[in-house]
Amino acid sequence: MRVIDDISRHPVGIDSTALTIGAYDGVHLGHRAVLRLVRELADARGLAAVCITFDRHPAEVVRPESAPKLLTTPEQKLELLAATGYLDLTSVLRFDHERSQEPAEEFVREVLAGAAHARVVVVGADFHFGRGRGGDVALLQHLGAELGFEVLGVGLEAAPGESDQAGTIYSSTRIRQLLADGDVVGTSELLGRAHEVRGIVVEGDRRGRELGFPTANVAVPARCCLPADGIYAGTFIGADGIERMAAISLGRRPTFYDSAETSLLEAYVLDFDGDLYGQAVQVRFVERLRGEVRFHSIDALIAQIAQDVDDARRILTP
Repeated sequence: MRVIDDISRHPVGIDSTALTIGAYDGVHLGHRAVLRLVRELADARGLAAVCITFDRHPAEVVRPESAPKLLTTPEQKLELLAATGYLDLTSVLRFDHERSQEPAEEFVREVLAGAAHARVVVVGADFHFGRGRGGDVALLQHLGAELGFEVLGVGLEAAPGESDQAGTIYSSTRIRQLLADGDVVGTSELLGRAHEVRGIVVEGDRRGRELGFPTANVAVPARCCLPADGIYAGTFIGADGIERMAAISLGRRPTFYDSAETSLLEAYVLDFDGDLYGQAVQVRFVERLRGEVRFHSIDALIAQIAQDVDDARRILTP
């Protein structure tokens, strides 16, 4: 998959396209079903399979005060899109104030028909675009009939036989709700993988080392979506690329602090002894073990951490 920032300058050999367009935050199983359909249509009609997405979530520009936390960074999103194997090209459009004010019809004529040479466009049935979200599937279909492309609006719902929960709606909004509840198992079922966050290992107060469980303190960008505070079984990937089992603490450490402005992500990497400071790492959440609680003694806290580590090992061991 090639990545470009200007669809009008697409590579030689990519002329007419089957394309999809959207934020694609999370690249969840519903997204992947759309991408698979784009690939099938492209192959059947001799077209290039293309995804048009944005350099930021459109809500960050349109309504920054209530923009959702990101399930994937822009870099993660591109990695996940490429990993599907369905796309020939992804175009990352800059979404700024000017773009947000562009009328829907103008966007279709300029970008989809003009620059991308679309012959078929596949979007979610509830897709909206353009100034004031004035464009929808019906408008796309109307303009497509004039400009020479077909439009398919598909529901992002699991069909019978495709999921243990037929009828499940695949939605980035739903995934964020599950994360807010700490339901990382439910999240994984919609994503098709464990929810992952990325960050840099930074210096902490070394409290974990004093307790006998040295942790990596991971600074995650504020715009990334974390699950609810609590203790989790998960995995940790450092600079060496090895995925290791981890007991993960996410919270405000009420045993030591009366209040904290933000939650701290700490990972105790099982069976590992090494220097992780400064590394760019990935943390994946597999299962919630318990909520965060205040302990009345350090000994009680240490005993519970030991139990958490044992529980994480049991859950994560194949």
